[in-house]
Order: sequence, then structure tokens, then C-alpha cells
Amino acid sequence: MAYVETANLDGETNLKIRQALPQTAALLEAKDLNRWTATIECEPPNRHLYEFNGNLREQEKAPVALGPDQIFLRGAKLRNTHWAYGAVIYTGHESKFMKNSSPAPLKRSTVDKATNWQILWLFLLLIVLCLISAIASEVWNGRHLPRDWYLGLDELSANNFGYNLLTFIILYNNLIPISLLVTIEVVRFIQAGFISMDLDMYFEETDTPAVARTSNLNEELGQVKYILSDKTGTLTKNVMDFKSCSVAGEVYPLETLELMKVSRLLETRKLKQGNHEHILFMEHFMVLLSSCHTVIPERDATTGNIVYHAASPDERALVRGAAELGYVFTQRTPTTMTVDALGQEQVFEVLHVLEFTSQRKRMSLILRNAEGKIMLYSKGADTVIYERLAPNQQFKSVTLNHLEMFATQGLRTLCCAVAEIDPVFYESWKETYHKASIALHDRENKLDEASNLIERNLTLLGATAIEDKLQDQVPETISALQSADIAVWILTGDKQETAINIGYACKLLTPQMVLIIVNEPSLDTTREMILRHISEFGDALRKLNDCGLIIDGTSLKYALSSDMRRDFLDLCISCRAVICCRVTPMQKAEVVELLTQSTGSVTLAIGDGANDVAMIQKAHVGVGISGQEGMQAVCASDYAIAQFKFLRKLLFVHGSWCYHRMCKLILYSFYKNICLYIIELWYAIWSAWSGQTLFERWCIGLYNVIFTVLPPLALGLFDRICSAETMLKYPGLYKMSQDSETFNVKTFWFWVINSILHSILLFWLPASAMSHDVAWGNGRDGGYLMLGNMVYTYVVVTVCLKAGLEMNCWTVFSHLAIWGSISCWFLFFLFYSALWPVIPVAPDMAQMASITFSSPVFWFGLFLFPFIALLGDLLYKVIHTTLFKSLAEDIRESEIKEDDPGKVLLKATKQRWWHSLLCCGGGSTVHPELPRGSETNNTPHLAPAESAPNRNALSHSHHAPNYGTLHALSRQRHPGDFDDESTPLIGGFRVTQMHVISMPPHQQFLLTETARLLKNVKNVFRRTTPGDLEVELSHGYAFSQEEHGAVSQSEVIRAYDTSIPKPGAHGLPPVLPRF
Repeated sequence: MAYVETANLDGETNLKIRQALPQTAALLEAKDLNRWTATIECEPPNRHLYEFNGNLREQEKAPVALGPDQIFLRGAKLRNTHWAYGAVIYTGHESKFMKNSSPAPLKRSTVDKATNWQILWLFLLLIVLCLISAIASEVWNGRHLPRDWYLGLDELSANNFGYNLLTFIILYNNLIPISLLVTIEVVRFIQAGFISMDLDMYFEETDTPAVARTSNLNEELGQVKYILSDKTGTLTKNVMDFKSCSVAGEVYPLETLELMKVSRLLETRKLKQGNHEHILFMEHFMVLLSSCHTVIPERDATTGNIVYHAASPDERALVRGAAELGYVFTQRTPTTMTVDALGQEQVFEVLHVLEFTSQRKRMSLILRNAEGKIMLYSKGADTVIYERLAPNQQFKSVTLNHLEMFATQGLRTLCCAVAEIDPVFYESWKETYHKASIALHDRENKLDEASNLIERNLTLLGATAIEDKLQDQVPETISALQSADIAVWILTGDKQETAINIGYACKLLTPQMVLIIVNEPSLDTTREMILRHISEFGDALRKLNDCGLIIDGTSLKYALSSDMRRDFLDLCISCRAVICCRVTPMQKAEVVELLTQSTGSVTLAIGDGANDVAMIQKAHVGVGISGQEGMQAVCASDYAIAQFKFLRKLLFVHGSWCYHRMCKLILYSFYKNICLYIIELWYAIWSAWSGQTLFERWCIGLYNVIFTVLPPLALGLFDRICSAETMLKYPGLYKMSQDSETFNVKTFWFWVINSILHSILLFWLPASAMSHDVAWGNGRDGGYLMLGNMVYTYVVVTVCLKAGLEMNCWTVFSHLAIWGSISCWFLFFLFYSALWPVIPVAPDMAQMASITFSSPVFWFGLFLFPFIALLGDLLYKVIHTTLFKSLAEDIRESEIKEDDPGKVLLKATKQRWWHSLLCCGGGSTVHPELPRGSETNNTPHLAPAESAPNRNALSHSHHAPNYGTLHALSRQRHPGDFDDESTPLIGGFRVTQMHVISMPPHQQFLLTETARLLKNVKNVFRRTTPGDLEVELSHGYAFSQEEHGAVSQSEVIRAYDTSIPKPGAHGLPPVLPRF
């Protein structure tokens, strides 16, 4: 027997049992293996982690079946075991671990892809302009060649269409902004540095900062629509704690004061004082916690402390909790268990172990105590325990209320009960159970029936509450993400029950949410289930509904088949929350790939283990958490953070800022390039399509390198729509970047047309001013270069001031970029025109600065022409921000005025809410702007139980017949609302919808067993009644043992003897364990 940890495969850190075949148990040394001959037959290599079929054939012996419990997968770790012998089956890329791996893809952001298309459009525009210019040149030459003989056009050997076309391609080639790519990479690199240096995303406990491992996806963080997250180590800390318990109707939180209270009660038991009945309940409860389990104790040789090894982290938490309360489980032998009860050693004889299975939902242990009494201790889900209680239980209703309280806190609950067994009945039952255990047909059902015979007339002891510790602020983060219209899916290798409990704990699932559970064993039943749920949604399909979808790995395998992928995706995106359980790493990647390719939305995958690598690589953005499962996910990710809560700032602040900054940078770069270089087209009209350049060649080359390089950097690095505090406080602002409002085809052509209009004004106005030779009083004009330098100066001033108009946040860097760029041009102009003849460079620019600056027309145009060019932009901005103010502009204005932005958001929320309410007639519409919990219901009608017997969820739909709908006005305020105490909500009231169910008895919904167990919290609008157990006992339970393995739980208990040293220790030969 051996323990293995599969955290690198499925993310689970709890140990799993692997057992060698009995036929190989005698092979204890290498010499035995050398003499042993056998053949292993196995299935072809595949990627299914939880499936394996094979046979072991020894010579002249019957074949023996091999299954998953004999397989040690690559990526797993051997734990609590010194050595193991084995034969290698799959190697290299044929191993299941490698089959679940995928090559690292080359990721490009959505903005990058859009920019490439825009550059392609500009290239086509360049070709069109070149063709028009070449044709116009041919036409002009054809008209003027016969009559204007003095031009010598017939003597030009290169005067042909092809030569002219090439000339204009060279002349206009700068329309393609090559410098844009360099600017983008520089800005992205610095933005990545901002992310890595953010102290708010630094985790002090592990000294781990956030790391941007790539820079080309910064803006993609601002467009995320779906987040697909691992559970273990990503949402949780991989730590489970015994948080609280209810014993004999009294709650005992696990705190210092209450611990002292429990200890005093138990000490009173020893002194035979006090309330003996209550103390007896307490003692039985503690014995149950310390004995009814499969935990293996091991005493550390160096420290002397007891270390508990368990296949279930929940059981380990309960045993540790019992130890903290004074009942320490110290030793296990094949027939006995030893517990140190408040310093007194108690030895129990183990008679029978009634194992936990998903059908039984409970585990029972039959012990004989020191007094010779036969006791049955049982723990399990509240539904199955309550059904087996004896009548007239004293604490039944109180414990039920406590279970409800624990469940609403997101804790994993178990009911505990005890019964004293009559020895005569036990001997009779033992024979029945033995016959069931050796049955060849239907053994499992017969064992279950035999167990039911003795698991009855139980006495309720109480309940336990276990906390699977979430990371800090996980519920708040998920709530904020959902408020930003981001759907959160959980893809985990954990069991269904565990994943759903975590879903409730992190507030991904809510008590009012309808659960759709797909847990089918075959392709046909899975297809039938998915299609039925799709039909039930009706018009609400592919719209966000207040539903949660839970699907297991087997059903997911069928759902991802080619003929069901689309239907499965439609069902998923119709639900607010999706949880996929028991999934393999490749299934995680397939879900991400399906969502990415079919919806076109930006996806983000986040995980912390090697089993999350494929998912991280398939998503648009991969985020790795540097947790306790190694660095595989971090090494494969695009961004690395230490805690899930940091995702909030990574998206809402850095993502949104980077997106808006990058969009403005790209659009502005297109603008400034077109604004200057399209002027060559206007000058070609002026110069008879001769191909003459208006600007000096070094001025053309340095335009993007020096004179206009700083404004796009300032836009890309320091501009912001709102402050970080506002972005974090109001997640609805994230939708501005998520919806691509500032970067689309319409916006691109708007900037292109705007730049063309500016170029027209900036060329033709100076050209008109210089057309009558009025540059100086003496009538001189200064030549074409003077006109070119005048136009160039006006363009530099205009594009720099245009950057200032587009900036939302002025900083010292903004001023340096704008005024510094203009100053650089003037200084360069003075320096460059003074080089000749001292340095033989640019003779045609000699003294051009003094010539230009001496002209009154130049200075008149310097103040007038840029103002005329930008006047339209200024008027548009004034009118737009006054009459058609966007939400971002309104928020920014409130920040400048130092007002509360919440009032602005509240006003926008009211308008949108009332508009949707009036348009829909009070129907089903989800408002992502509203705080969590204040949206209107959009739940589809789900068929009643009698028409859908396999229905696994309870519907609260207002579309069902005989449902009364009450639209109530309430003054209740909710956490996170966009208001303050001085601002009333819609006339002082908050509009909510409450759905009051009124159905005849034959239409009552009947919860199936699965729904009863998995629905963690009952409907908050109903009162608890002890008689309505079928509906009210809807709490989760904290079991996650491995079942149906090669080693049963009974064999685990019987196999270990912790009273003897472990094999291989203290000089003993390594005899056990065998693998």
C-alpha cells in the first residue's frame, strides 16, 4: 500500500491510496523481481487521468485485472512511503501527463489584431493614393507636353507610369506608421514594469510581487469577459480547519473561550459532576470525531508530534479538531484504535466499518468500548442522518437551525449520531452483512441494505462545521468581477460536493440561485439532459440568468463531443456561474478553447498547479498564482500574482488603464502620421504631380523619432480615465474597456478623416497666405522650403496640442511631452539651419530658420492656423462633454470637483434601470451596473419534477404557472450600492422583485437526493419547519474520500498498525509498504 499526491495532475493535495496486486505482494527484493516473469497488457496511450484498463499475465496463471488504483502517474508524488517497486508502462510523450500538455501558443491581443487590420487598410489607402497620383501625373504630362516645350518633359527618360508609381510609393510610404510598432513595444514594456512594481499587488507573507511575464497582452487585461479559475490553491489556501460544532443543541465555536468551556465540560465528566446527560452527548461526540475516520497517525521521530495522514482533508480537519479539544487519536492497529481522552487512554475494538460512498453519503463505525458496549458512530449528510434518527429527538430542530447557520456561512457540514447496539442483534446482523459482502451479484446494493438494518434509531449528537479556507477577499473579488459583467467559471479536479461547497463559500453560488446539475453516465443521457435544459430556457437562452451549472468530468467528456459542443456552450453562457468538477487538465483546456473560439470574447484562465498549464496556455490571458503547488503555472503564465484578490486590481486598474492608453496611443500615432505625410499629396497637386517633396529629408525622418515621440508616450504611460480608487470602488467602469468603446472601426476612420481635414487646413491655409508673395515687405517668398518649414512647424504644434486635447489626466510628464516636443523642433530648426557651411550638411537648409522667423506671416500663422485646425475638435469636445457626456467623463469631472463619483453612477444606474424596466414591462433583465443582489430576476422556467424526474435543481421562476409575482418597494440598503446616506434611491425606495411561489400540491417540486445534498443553503424567503425535511435539509456535507478503490476504507483501517515502526526505519528492512 502506498500514498500518492496528485497535486500536479488534478490540483488535489490530499493523499490517495495505491495498492499492489496480491499476486505481486511477495516480491519484496530485487532478486525476486529478477526471477519473476510476467506480461502487462494495457490500453493504448490516452489522456484520461482517471481511467486505465490492463491485465497482468504470469506464466501458466490466469490474467489479473489492472485498474487506476495500481497506476502511479507521471507528475504524482510518493508520500508517506519510503520505497516502491513498479514497471514502466508509458514513457515520454505517451504518458498521460504529457498527453494532457499542449505546446505554448503565440498570443496576440485583440488590439494587436485590430491594429494589423488598420495598418492593412492604410496600406490599401497608400496604394490607391499612389495610383491616383501616378495617373494624375500621366494626365498632366499628356496635356502639357505639346505646349509647354520649355519644361523639357520629352527629354526625361524615366517619365513613365511605372516610374511615377514608384516615386509616389516612396513619397507616401510614411503613411504606414513603422514607428508605431516601436512605440507600442516601449510603452508595453514600461506598463509591465508598472504592474510588477505595484505595491498593492505585493504579498508580504511570501515576499512575492506581481510579475508581468509578457508585455504584449497588457491591454487584453482590460477586455476580459470570462474568467476560468482553478479551485484548490487558487481560490482556497489548501487548508481546512474545524471551525465550529453543535453538540446537544449548543454551538461551540473553535475559539479560546469556547475551547476552555468544552474542556471544562469534559473535565466535569471525569469528576462525575454537572449535567451528566449533556456531558454524555459531548463525550460520544468527541469519540466519534476521534474514531470514525480512515486517518493514519504517525509520530514524528524528532519532535514527537503526531502527524495525521488522510485521503480526505475533511477527516484530517475533524481529527485535528478533536485533538485540540482534548481527544487525541494516537494509534491504530488492524483491530483496535487508541484515543487519548483528556490524558486517559481509551482503546476501542473495531468491529465493522460501513464505508462512505456517494450513494450512502455517510460513514459508520461499529466499536466495542472498554465497558464492553457495542456502539455505532455515524457521520454524514444531514438528509441521510435525519432519516435514520429515532423518534422524539431532543435537539433535532435546534441542530437543524445550527446547520442552516453553518451553511449560510459557507461552511462544510456533517451530522453526527450514535446508537448502542444490542449484542444479540449484532450477532444476527453480522451474519447478514457477511453474506452480503461475499455476494457475487449486486454486492454493493446488498451491503447497503445490510447497513440500513443497523443504521437506524440513531441518537443525534450534533453537527460539525469545516472551513475550507478561502484566500483573503475571494468572495469580494468574485462579487466585484460579476458586477463588472465578467462571468466566473470554476474548473477543478475536486469532487462535485467539494466544488459546490466552495462555490457557496466564495459567493459564486447564492442561496437564491437555481442549480442545474449534469451528472450523467452516458452520451445519450447527457445529450438528453442538456437539450432539456436548453428548451427550458426558451427566450432566455444565451442571456445571463441567475442560474448555476454544475457538470462532472464524465458528462463533460460527452458534452465536449463534436455534436454537442454548441448546445453545451449555449447552456453554459446562459448561466451566471459554471462549475466543472473532476475534470482533467486537457478538459480544462478544451473548455477554454471552446469558449474562446465560439464566443470571440476575451478569456482569462487562472491557476496555480501543473494541471492548470494547458488551460492557462489556451486562454487569451493566462495568470499563474505562485502558491504551494510549485511554479509550473507561473512559468507558463503571462502574468503571475500571489493571491486571487490581486486579480481585481490587475483587471480593473492596470487592465482598464492599459487598454485606454494603448487605444489612444495607436489612434494618435495614426493621426499624426497621416496629418503630416498626406500633405505630400496636397503638395503634389500644387507641384504638377512631379513627385517633389515639400519637407527636407532629415525633417521627415526625425518627425516620429524626436519631434512627436513624447506625446504618444505620455498618452500610453500616464493618461487615465479615472483614479485607481474609483476604478476599484465601482467595477461597472470596467465595461467601458470591456465593450471596446474607444477602439473600433468607427473610431479608427473618425481619426483618419480628422487627420485628413487637419492636413488640408495646415497646408492650404499657409499656401494661400504665401501665394501673393507677402512673406516680407520686399515681395520675396523664400522658396518652397520656406513653405515646407512653415507647414512642418504648424503640423508639429497642432499634433502636440491635439495630444493635449485627448489627455484625460494632465501630469508634469504631459507638459514636458507637449511643450518639450514643440521646443525640440524650434531648437533643432535653429541648429540644423546653422550647420552649413561649417559642416557640409543640408546646404538647402542654410539660414532657413532666420529667413522663416523673420517673416511676419510665419508668426501670424503660428498662432492662427493650428487654432483653426483644432477649433472643430475643441467645439466637438465642448458640445460632447456638455450635452452627450459619457459616464467616464462624468466620473472624471466629479473627481476634479472632488465630489463623490457614486452619485454619478447612481444617476446612470437609475436611468438605465428604469429604461429597462419600462421596455421590458418589469420582466427579466440583468443589469450589470447594479450591485450584486439588486439585479432583476432572469430565471427561465424549469419543468416540474413530475415531468422531469431527473431534475436536479429547484426552480424559482416567475414564468411557471400559478406563480404570484410581488413587486415590492423596500427601503433596505445593500452593501456596495452606489449611494450614500444623503442620496435616496428612486424616491427614497429601492425597487426589488420578490417571487412568491403559490403552487397546488400536485405541482410542488420534489428535490432529488443529489439536489438535496448539493444545494448548500435553503431559500432565505422560507421558514424552517421540522416536518418538511425533504426540502429543508439541503445542506452540503464534508466528505471527499476516495471510494470504489482497490483498497477499501475498511481495509485501510485494518491494514495499518502504527504501534510498530514503519518499514525501513530504525534499521529495519524495508518490507512494507508494497506497490
